Amino acid sequence: MAWRRDPATREIKRFVERMATTPAVDVSPGATVHGLVLGSTSESTTVIDLHSHALMRWRIPWPAETETDLAAFDVVEGVLAEDVARDDLAQPEAVTLAELPRRLGTYRGRRVRQWLEALLTPSDGPLFGFRGPSAPYWEFRGERPSVALIAADRGPQLMRRFEDGSTWVRFGWAGDDIWLLCEDSHAIRTIEATRRGTLTGRDLATSLGFRPSYVLTTLSAPIDGHCYKSCTGLLPRS
Repeated sequence: MAWRRDPATREIKRFVERMATTPAVDVSPGATVHGLVLGSTSESTTVIDLHSHALMRWRIPWPAETETDLAAFDVVEGVLAEDVARDDLAQPEAVTLAELPRRLGTYRGRRVRQWLEALLTPSDGPLFGFRGPSAPYWEFRGERPSVALIAADRGPQLMRRFEDGSTWVRFGWAGDDIWLLCEDSHAIRTIEATRRGTLTGRDLATSLGFRPSYVLTTLSAPIDGHCYKSCTGLLPRS
């Protein structure tokens, strides 16, 4: 196996698997936190907190006009800001970092598969508790998650709208046919490179370099008073 041959891979494997576990996420100002990246945009980075194995969203202070360079399954270390800003009722999992996180390596394998399966959103209602693409910000009370990890019933499909250059993810889940704006940079670059309007099934897996088993979805910060659903990651099983 690769991790047995590569010293850096062995080191990050030992680091992650020897990490102390805690029953809850540490959100103390100034605390050092470790995460496994699932999806990253300029607005927030979704991670599995490696101490509690809970889903979190990190607000990272990227410099202006700088795009995130974090990718799925990166292991990152950050320090929480003195004001973690946990008062956003639409994004109860979000915390603010004091500075850019440090990338330590990449971690994959059986444990990641187990964590992802444990974090799957049950298909017992509409995505994020409401139908349609968005909901008014004032309707949120901090009781609903703003991150959902989905095992699609059908798809996913990756679709490109040439008229405006946007990329969309379509999938079936809980009886709904769901279309979400795609913010996964790897997926966007993939379909742009193919110059095709749609990627599905084997073609999608070949183009991405993996079979997408999960769709990572998040709620945006308010835009004109509404929070929008989007896809921030297409993920393999690990």
